[in-house]
Amino acid sequence: MKILVIRFSAIGDIVLATPAIRCLRKRYPDAEIHFLTKKSFAAVTEANPYINRFHYYDNNLPEIIATLKPVGFDHVVDLQNNVRSWRVKRALNAKNHTIDKLNVQKFLLVNLRMDRMPGRHITQRSLDVVRQLGAQDDGLGLDYFVPDKDVVPWDSLPATHRNGYVAVVIGASYPTKKMPVHKLRDLCGEITWPVVLLGGPEEKADGEQIATVDPQRIFNACGRFNLNQSADLVRKARMVVSHDTGLQYVASAFGKPTLAVWGSTSPKLDVEPYYGSAFVNASESPIYENILVPGLPCQPCSKFGNRRCPQGHFRCMEDQDTTAIAANVNRRMQGPPPTPSEGGEKPPPGLPRRGRS
Repeated sequence: MKILVIRFSAIGDIVLATPAIRCLRKRYPDAEIHFLTKKSFAAVTEANPYINRFHYYDNNLPEIIATLKPVGFDHVVDLQNNVRSWRVKRALNAKNHTIDKLNVQKFLLVNLRMDRMPGRHITQRSLDVVRQLGAQDDGLGLDYFVPDKDVVPWDSLPATHRNGYVAVVIGASYPTKKMPVHKLRDLCGEITWPVVLLGGPEEKADGEQIATVDPQRIFNACGRFNLNQSADLVRKARMVVSHDTGLQYVASAFGKPTLAVWGSTSPKLDVEPYYGSAFVNASESPIYENILVPGLPCQPCSKFGNRRCPQGHFRCMEDQDTTAIAANVNRRMQGPPPTPSEGGEKPPPGLPRRGRS
């Protein structure tokens, strides 16, 4: 059997789709599973062992279709559901199974404040799609695989951080999904443990401003590491604080306790951190918490995020209680910050690089 799975973007959405791929592989261990995604997101799945072959879209859909046609797919699993994926399905003439993106329900929620969302996480809805092929949810949550070449040596971190740190993900795809720098400075200043700031090159300058609060305790990793290396730093963290962005879901894949801070988007869109029933049932306390400013009638104001607050006040982030968030982190970390040794402690044997420990 030959199966094509389509999920063009973005980082978080691709990670959220990984259980569907794994469960397909479990149902059809001898199947040839192909994955079609954007070339710019190739790193997200490059080490995924459940995928036999990758196809990368780079504004070259006719070429992609010409490459896919001779394969002779039996099934197409469309987890993107847009015009491009429709064109691929039409050209391949295989049995197709397509996710419902709930665009109408999202429009009603964002624009008319009418909540008609089903309350079923997007990962569960992806699993619903592959259930049409007989695949069953194994309850093991998300996957993320870090290639060996991208594992970050512990000596790449300051000695002060090698015994344990909190990863604070300061990046996001839109400004209204990020706390302003002054709020992040307040937050990191009140976290008592060593902090590693994570984000892309575009967050490097913000990270430098935040790190000035305590340069010894706050390490600005923004722009220093590629995506998979940043994912490995999430894997090594004791705990993660993150905006609604890809590394939030990478944290879920690695089973990390997470505080998810929401701005213009919202868990009401059925995209909160996802751990899988087996992991959740085995945990004695909540693994994650959604952090929102209570009582805001304007949230969510977007499915993806905005360049600026439509109301002009940006209360969803400006009113975040950073003292309470930091206290939550400090309580969850339990005990005083570690005293670093000269070379730092080595990670315990078998520290996982994938989605479950």
